[in-house]
Amino acid sequence: MRILDRYILKSVLSLFLMCLLTFLFLYIIIDVFSHLDEILKQKVGITVLLEYYLSYLPMIFVQVSPMACLLSTLYTFGKLNRNNEVIAMRASGLSVLQISKTVILFGAIVSVMVFLVSNKLAPQSMILNEKIKTQMEDGSKRSQAKEQEVYNNLCMYGLKNRLFFVNKFSIADRTMQQIVILEQDEKQNITRKIVANKGVYSDGLWRFYQCITYNFDENGQIKDEPRYMEEEIMAIPETPREFLTQRQRPDYMTIAQLEDYIWKLSKSGAVTITRNLKVDLYQRFTMPLTSLIIILLGIPFALKMKKRATGLSSIGISIMMGFLYYVFSAVGIALGKAGILAPMLAASLSHIIAFSAAIYLLQKLP
Repeated sequence: MRILDRYILKSVLSLFLMCLLTFLFLYIIIDVFSHLDEILKQKVGITVLLEYYLSYLPMIFVQVSPMACLLSTLYTFGKLNRNNEVIAMRASGLSVLQISKTVILFGAIVSVMVFLVSNKLAPQSMILNEKIKTQMEDGSKRSQAKEQEVYNNLCMYGLKNRLFFVNKFSIADRTMQQIVILEQDEKQNITRKIVANKGVYSDGLWRFYQCITYNFDENGQIKDEPRYMEEEIMAIPETPREFLTQRQRPDYMTIAQLEDYIWKLSKSGAVTITRNLKVDLYQRFTMPLTSLIIILLGIPFALKMKKRATGLSSIGISIMMGFLYYVFSAVGIALGKAGILAPMLAASLSHIIAFSAAIYLLQKLP
């Protein structure tokens, strides 16, 4: 590695680590003071608090790495520009790509690290964080609050190869509304479909009302007349509490688990839910690229930065670019889940716009 590359890398790396530590410190301080009364009231121990905030580390790393990369890139090149070092490099015959290739490689390495952390560590840390949070909260108040909760659009892959789709699930009266149950064989072929208007759990049994049952043959065709019953008792082993503990949350899944879950749901014909989960899945692949692309976008801004107020300019530009990146990302995800854009395009929309803008700005540099 050239002396110049080591010089630039040392600056970017030190600033990146400093930004990570600063964001981590600010997050913990703000969270502690916002929940200080609850912590003191519940008499939460130092060990539990330490485990709680340690479980946040993978999530914080994934979320703040792009901003830390952008800040470190802007400040490093802005400082080089202020000290006329960029002019000296260009005068010696170095191109913009040769000057910035070390930082671009650093962004690629950070992107790989973010991908590994978000797929391997973040789901486990979120589950652990939720468990610790439950331990820290008052059990009686928590159970009382949960009894008043109503879950919408509940989807679960249950025992005996059953897929459950519930429009509304009330814990207080153990009632489900607008239910669709798909029973499958070992090859994931649908053998039975049950549609019910309402389901109530009482005395250890599920009672369904206004229930229609469809039986399917091996070719997926209805083989008998649909059977209608005003009230029917079904042998479903899941209790209302098990519906909640077993319900799938994409944030808690790895990519492999999410792909398997999408495959199972795709067999059921749940188009909307499958489309939404596909957007989340593709976002798992595209989101880590943010660190690399935002570095490419920050380089032309840094090289055009005025010589004065480098630090303040870096922070201001970072906030502006981060906000715009978030807006385009949110718009893309919303359009994807609404079915307007294909899931892959929706997850990549902000990256495509940012990468195109970065290439354009880099080409405009003198």
